[in-house]
Amino acid sequence: MHGTRSIIRWLLLAGLLGGAGCRDRSAAAPPPPAGAAARQATAPVARTWVPRPIAASPDPAPRARGDSSAADSTGSGAVPLVARSHFVLSPADSAKWPVRGPVPLAGAILPRFRVVAYYGNPLSKRMGVLGGLPSQEMLAKLERTAKEWAEADTSRQVLPALHLIATVAQGKPGAGGKHRLRMSDSLIERVAGWAEQRGWLLFVDIQIGHSTVAAELEPLIPYLQRPYVHLALDPEFAMTRGGVPGRRIGTLDATDVNVAIRRLSDLVSKEKLPPKVLVVHRFTRGMLTGTDRIRLDPRVQVVIDMDGFGAPWHKEYAYRRYISPFPVQYAGFKLFYRNDRPMMTPKRVLELYPAPLYIQYQ
Repeated sequence: MHGTRSIIRWLLLAGLLGGAGCRDRSAAAPPPPAGAAARQATAPVARTWVPRPIAASPDPAPRARGDSSAADSTGSGAVPLVARSHFVLSPADSAKWPVRGPVPLAGAILPRFRVVAYYGNPLSKRMGVLGGLPSQEMLAKLERTAKEWAEADTSRQVLPALHLIATVAQGKPGAGGKHRLRMSDSLIERVAGWAEQRGWLLFVDIQIGHSTVAAELEPLIPYLQRPYVHLALDPEFAMTRGGVPGRRIGTLDATDVNVAIRRLSDLVSKEKLPPKVLVVHRFTRGMLTGTDRIRLDPRVQVVIDMDGFGAPWHKEYAYRRYISPFPVQYAGFKLFYRNDRPMMTPKRVLELYPAPLYIQYQ
């Protein structure tokens, strides 16, 4: 699941690789957007957005809560290790959770809600479920999926989210030699509108290629000024050590993550916004270095999201190896409709420790 060969195979399916390895790249990759390099400095900011979470159906005879619900994620106190049928964590790693981070500020998403997100890009059916289905069908499916999570853990409401790849890594260098393609304002606005009118969240995801986090973050600031828009970084396509995106797995360091945290923190203070969520993908040790140097700030809530596909036991092993031993703040978990065999149920995912508060479907 986590080897370079598996990643390249997935990228070929997604249509992200350029060159001889991808026969259908021109058909699968998003076309260059008009005016992407000249974004407006001031996009309209939604100040009156109100989240509309999804809760479990009323139950006249409430079920007893399991230990995988709220207590292990809120930061209110450690939870004893419980041996589960699928997942057993060492006592040393169990003791690292919950992370003793900043107390959540008013309006913070985590740990009050669990976020369930659909990932992808409307210009490609191969990059994830967000573009893999017609928009209305996708949105209805996401609402049903969020309801399943609310039913699986009745202690926590669920906020649906759209996770848009807003900067897409490219196999070819392009005019600027950065191996990345910024999506157009019209595309981002379209997806933002879907989220805003429903009271859902939007994550804008950055695959920097040969660029930098700072450079790719700046054009997205007009959207991040909106209270429902949050950020994600994908180290897999961050070629900070050279190479072509997709030919090998990239990497980001805590220094890069801290750049995003500082910029988002400043934005929250300046615009008087609720705290931002920052999702960082990970499925190998080397994808994210120096996690102990990530500097937490109450204005930004950091989620390390276990990416990667495979059988349930393989995904659980990766979570135990790359997420549990390296606590930052909150944990996330990714599920693949096409590549997981079989795809884990909410109940099984909730047996992980710590129970992930950010769930992403590709």
